[in-house]
Amino acid sequence: MSEPLQPREVRDVEELRTLAHPMRQRILRRLHQAGPATSTTLARDLGENSGIMSYHLRLLAGHDFVREVAGRGQGRERWWQVSPQPVWIPREGLSIEAQAEVSALQPAGLAEDLQGFGRFKAARGAMGQWGRGTWAVQRARLTLTREEAGRLIADQQELIGRYRRDAADAPAGARTVVFGYLAYPEPSPGADAAPEAPRSPGERASRLSYTAAGSHACRIRATPARRWGSARG
Repeated sequence: MSEPLQPREVRDVEELRTLAHPMRQRILRRLHQAGPATSTTLARDLGENSGIMSYHLRLLAGHDFVREVAGRGQGRERWWQVSPQPVWIPREGLSIEAQAEVSALQPAGLAEDLQGFGRFKAARGAMGQWGRGTWAVQRARLTLTREEAGRLIADQQELIGRYRRDAADAPAGARTVVFGYLAYPEPSPGADAAPEAPRSPGERASRLSYTAAGSHACRIRATPARRWGSARG
């Protein structure tokens, strides 16, 4: 198996603006979920015209968020796929303009993936081994320092990276597994009502809400035996 790709850090304002556009988020979700597509296919699936799709694809390709599939297509037909390197958007050290663009980014397809989880639960009885021991729903409330919270998120990203691979490298019997997580510091009543003076990392421990479920972060090609955490049967 090839070595996992290290996440690409994105903090440039223009790159973040490209990612933040709602239609381009939908295009990336569609390519993640269903694989390579042409602008015509995307237009049909997303309810737009192919000219608009081509425009958005060119912008995404200009920042290497999508790439043309080499050797596929005839004539002027062009197939597009998501670039293999995962994207990581830091939450610190961003300019004011970059922070504004990040705030426009929405959890990628959370509602869609929750619907997909519902379809899985309805179908799992007919999925054989894939319906047993390959899914998990977990929620935890942790009391962490700011430094620990950052390390937890970084560790989660590293874990996901270990399981990423191209479809071409997946062994026989592998299929897409959806994995997502949501982590955020819980505001303290009163204490967080007004901006605080800067504090050093670890000065105050805060409650961090952490949820891991079949949701929105990524899709990984895996076999039934390759699983982690507290999988449910």
